[in-house]
Amino acid sequence: MPKFFIKTYGCQMNERDSEQVAHSLVTRGYERVANEAEADVVLLNTCSVRDMADQKALGKMGMLGQLAKRRPEIVFGFLGCMAQARGESLLKNLPHVDLVVGTQKFHRVADYVEQVLEEKGCRRMDDPRFSIVDVGDEPGSQETIRDQQLAPKQATAFVSIMQGCNMHCTFCIVPQTRGAERSRSIEEIVREIRDLVSRGVKEVTLLGQIVNLYGRHEFPKIDNKSPFVQLLEAVHEIDGLERLRFTSPHPIGFRDDLIGTIARLSKLAEHVHLPLQSGSNKILKAMHRTYTAEKYVDLVNRIRQARDGIAITTDVIVGFPGETEADYKQTRELVEQIQFDNAFIFRYSPRRDTPAADMDDQIDEHIKQTRNQDLLRIVDESARRAGERLVSRDVEVLCEGPSKTNPARLMGRTRTNKIVVFEGNDTLVGELVVVRVQQANGFSLYGTPVVQT
Repeated sequence: MPKFFIKTYGCQMNERDSEQVAHSLVTRGYERVANEAEADVVLLNTCSVRDMADQKALGKMGMLGQLAKRRPEIVFGFLGCMAQARGESLLKNLPHVDLVVGTQKFHRVADYVEQVLEEKGCRRMDDPRFSIVDVGDEPGSQETIRDQQLAPKQATAFVSIMQGCNMHCTFCIVPQTRGAERSRSIEEIVREIRDLVSRGVKEVTLLGQIVNLYGRHEFPKIDNKSPFVQLLEAVHEIDGLERLRFTSPHPIGFRDDLIGTIARLSKLAEHVHLPLQSGSNKILKAMHRTYTAEKYVDLVNRIRQARDGIAITTDVIVGFPGETEADYKQTRELVEQIQFDNAFIFRYSPRRDTPAADMDDQIDEHIKQTRNQDLLRIVDESARRAGERLVSRDVEVLCEGPSKTNPARLMGRTRTNKIVVFEGNDTLVGELVVVRVQQANGFSLYGTPVVQT
């Protein structure tokens, strides 16, 4: 039985795409392994959002060249966003790479792997090199990301509802790597989630580059409800589904119908990840974010009014071209004002072929690092306070399995997406557990299951 290894870089969309590839290989008789040294097929599913992700994938593939020398029969491949952006150029300095497959062709990976394996089995060592590069567009590819492997007792799953992005933020390469917005049908998404629930999944997260703009070009509004709200309502009706999440949205996609849905759909978890990016209107305009800081604050207030106890998390970029100390101060003050439950803080990373990369007033790396660390301190403090508010309270936790930091304990997430570590045995994995929080430590909570009588 041939064996395969997939390493994934980047976002949940990439994780989901890797699971699709894994499923297609397993159904053909391949076995998934946890180490590239054991594999006959080694695939790196790549990210291009930041330069560091590019460099990690390139460095990893470079190191794999030593394995290729010892075992030239192994198939090596790049998948995903960096493959899409760089295409055939990836073959120039990495002669052992056999596959470069872009973001619209994940469903073809298994075919290409078998084709390369067949070629390697037939050709002599002195034959010309054989490789496959496919980064072309494929209409309808959004409907092909629908199957995935589940681990035993897996209780959570990601479901891709769309591909691509039309927003063209000036710092972002995603429109080039993922293409224009293309949405799956509500019926197909519901079918996939019903299947997942029948296999034990209790929580699904709907994925899209701009998830709350789902279907805006393909499907009509009904009763003044956007296609995304229609989708949320349809998924909410699935028997056996306990929790529903979505990521990542854009502030402009939060209309009255979506905020009303947050208020009334009980399965929607009390957590919204709402990217801010900057608290300076000047920088937001340069980023092409199409909202102001004032509108963002108003939206946060409306979401909090719609659902008691809802957690708000965010993304912020520091050091965007032209960001002055005054601009950064506005971001800092807004983050302090909102008191996010958590935030991902990124130093701006120039991406080739994006407008921001060619802007004047690029910021020195030392300044980016200083602002990054300063903002992290503020976020850490607000996250600590959010956790401490839960001490001595009972919270519902969906147990995902052993804790990564302490395998002797279990871990899961609250409805507000906070990690809880607690004592328990394997019978709790995949189950909803009421846990009494006894301690908050950084971003994690620690507690004890409450015995139900």
